[in-house]
Amino acid sequence: MRYLHTMVRIRDIDESLDFYCKTFGLEEVRRHESEAGRFTLIFLAAPADVEAFKKGSAPALELTYNWDPEEYDGGRNFGHLAYEVDDIYATCEKLQAAGVTINRPPRDGRMAFVRSPDNVSIELLQKGEAQAPKEPWASMGNTGSW
Repeated sequence: MRYLHTMVRIRDIDESLDFYCKTFGLEEVRRHESEAGRFTLIFLAAPADVEAFKKGSAPALELTYNWDPEEYDGGRNFGHLAYEVDDIYATCEKLQAAGVTINRPPRDGRMAFVRSPDNVSIELLQKGEAQAPKEPWASMGNTGSW
């Protein structure tokens, strides 16, 4: 058995790609449109996984856009995605500067949570050991749910 991908349903392709690619840093690696099924599938990979994905050996995030309007809440999309990052503080600073709310700040130097435009929770985990606690993150409270 091998892990292939995580699928989340999205409401707006442009808004989602702006978040996942431009702001968050993933890359589009494949797209499939189905007239018969009335949906678009967009596969995204972390930069370090792009080549491995193309060879069939790395997981991806599948964004599913259903052409017929539908509202998604917690039961129709997904609990959370998790990504390992080289520098938790720099990643959170970049996301915050782009207008993304840090729902659970990296107070411990190890873990943070943000949400996509479709309210999918995304966990950020520090690669390797946790960094030393650092302000403003160490004293920052949670915002909303994560």
